[in-house]
This record gives sequence, structure tokens and C-alpha cells, in this order.
Amino acid sequence: MTEVDPVPLSRLTTLRTGGAPARMFEATTTEELVATLREVWADGDPWFVLGGGSNLFVGDELFDGTVVRIRTTGIERMPSPRPGFARLRVQAGHDWDALVAYSVEAGLAGIEAMSGIPGTVGAAPVQNVGAYGQEIVQTLVEVDLVDESTGEVSTVPAADLGLGFRTSALKHHYGSAPARRAVILSVTLELAEVGHEQRPTAGEQLRSALGLGVDDTVSVGWVREHVLATRARKGMVLDDDDPDTYSAGSFFQNAVVSASFARTLPAACPRWPVTPDLDPVLVIPLSAYEGYVPPPAAVESDVKVSAAWLIEHSGVRKGFKLPRSRAALSSKHALALTNRGNATAAELAELARYIQGRVQSEFGLVLQPEPVLVGVEL
Repeated sequence: MTEVDPVPLSRLTTLRTGGAPARMFEATTTEELVATLREVWADGDPWFVLGGGSNLFVGDELFDGTVVRIRTTGIERMPSPRPGFARLRVQAGHDWDALVAYSVEAGLAGIEAMSGIPGTVGAAPVQNVGAYGQEIVQTLVEVDLVDESTGEVSTVPAADLGLGFRTSALKHHYGSAPARRAVILSVTLELAEVGHEQRPTAGEQLRSALGLGVDDTVSVGWVREHVLATRARKGMVLDDDDPDTYSAGSFFQNAVVSASFARTLPAACPRWPVTPDLDPVLVIPLSAYEGYVPPPAAVESDVKVSAAWLIEHSGVRKGFKLPRSRAALSSKHALALTNRGNATAAELAELARYIQGRVQSEFGLVLQPEPVLVGVEL
């Protein structure tokens, strides 16, 4: 492990806020990462791990603890037990978009719609990252991780990670601790071997975003190229020359609400049904069976609604900023809070609270932040 001179986290996070930590380590191998984390945990100081810094909102004060930068990289291609599929085992510090580029070049499908998402591979399952209808839960097989409570390394199947909409058992939700305090070391995905031929594109949300019909056929490379262009138009691809990209991406989550609540929102608000959990198996004791099986109860699906639409229709438009503030909504995308030049975390938090208040007042819904907040309160 390597201890390095601490630098302000404003230099290492895409929102460009945050003071320096008391200590900072870098780990370039899995062995270094595990050893560093065990030492940090043994000391008992506050800590967090840092990958690409694209999903962190860090406060202005110095962080009185340890930051561990994960710099591990590498992709290992492995056979899959399923014909027509391949598995990729990827180190946690590997750049996410570089992984997507690798998979597309290799003719593997399943994560191409998530092109351009900033950050590292290890952060992807924590957030269950997704875009245009694709989520990592759809292709994730397992992760290797190290648990804080024991310091032990284990392989955990995706089904045991509590993956849901932009969440997992590993995520530090605003105002609560994760269900499992652990750090991902590597991620294994299973992707379809489709080559570079044109084929129909699955998913209404992705087809709509790319202007495709149900029967239109395109290659995975075409999808990646057009997703990157779409994200760039929204300021969602990092660019040092574009202050609209000085953000943590979508600052607020698209809200998942009940079908009955969704009906109270204006019909124009974009919405997508969320697949409900399957009902448990009905077991009728043989002694009680009377020749009749009751029909399953109808269950309405929850609904995902557009936070960007709610923000704009609460009166907060793209480019909005509070007086004398250096924080503003992106001029291209209503979900991105941006640092327009040396904005403090306090300025960004003030804008976030204002937006939350406007949406709650107009629609009765409290938007939840998507980034992990360190030393910041909303």
C-alpha cells in the first residue's frame, strides 16, 4: 500500500467540492487494497473509498479521516456456462466507460446503453447504475468484496446484494448506513456474444431515446455511438471545457412511486412501469384442499416517474441558479446540479434544498439525492 500526500477532494470529484482528508492511500493491486482497508479499519478512523469521484458530494470542511483511492485495473475474459455468452471479470478501479468500449469492440451486448457513465466498475453495483432501461443488475453475476466487520474476502452472488432501483445493500443512502459495509474488489458480468451485426434493440426506453422503431436493427457499436452523442448533448459526458459537466450526473433519482400516487401527477409527466416482485408461491395443505385454487390477487406495478420533468414543471428551469450563487442547474439537463466555478458545497446544497422544496410544494413528492453525501446535509 502507498500513503500519498492528501489533496483536496475538489480535485478528485466531478462536482469539484471537498477539502483534503487527514490521510490518503492509493492501491493499485487487489492485495494492496485489501491490506490498506484492513489497516484503516483496525485504526477505527472515519473512511471512504474513492474511485472516479463521480458519485460523491463532499462538504467544504477538511475530512478528518482516511480516503482510499482504488486504482486497480484489468479485464479478464472467461467462458460462461450459458452458450452464446461470455463472462468478464473486471477490477474495481477500472474505468466504467473503458469497460463498455471493450465489450462493444468485442461484440458483447448488455451494457452498451450505459456508455459514457463516469466512474469506476467497482462503484457500478453499489449504485446499480443504469441508463435508458439497462441496469447492471441485468448482467451482474457476482462480486468479490472485503467485509469491514471481518476483513474477510468473499465472492458474493448478485442475488445477495439487494440490488434495486439505484440501490444495493452496499450503498450509503442519505441519512442511513448501508446494510452491508464492504468494498468491492472485482465485478463479474455475463454478456451476450452478438458480434457486430445489426439486430433489433430491446427496451422501449432505449429505442425511444435513440429514435428507433421496434423492427429497426442496429449494431452494439451504433448504440454506443448514439448513446454517447445523446449524453453529450445533455452535458452528461465529462468535458473539461464544458461547465455543464462539472456535476455528479443526475443529482436526484427518478422517483419510484405507487400506481395510485402516479395517477395524481399530471398525465404529461413521463413514467415507466416497474416490474413488481413475484408473488410468493401459494401452498394449500392437502387436508385443506377443496378442489379450488383462488386466483392470484391483482397487483399494480409501481411506477418510475421523471424527476427532470417534475423539476422543470415546478418552475425550476435548466440553467437556474439562486442569487449570487456559483451553483446552477445544467443548461442542458434539469437533473444535473453543476459547479459553475469554485462553487462551495454549501452553495450546491442550498440549490438542492430549494429544488426539493419546489417539487414537494408542487407535486407532494420529496426527491432523493443520488450521490453519496460526505460531510453534507440536505
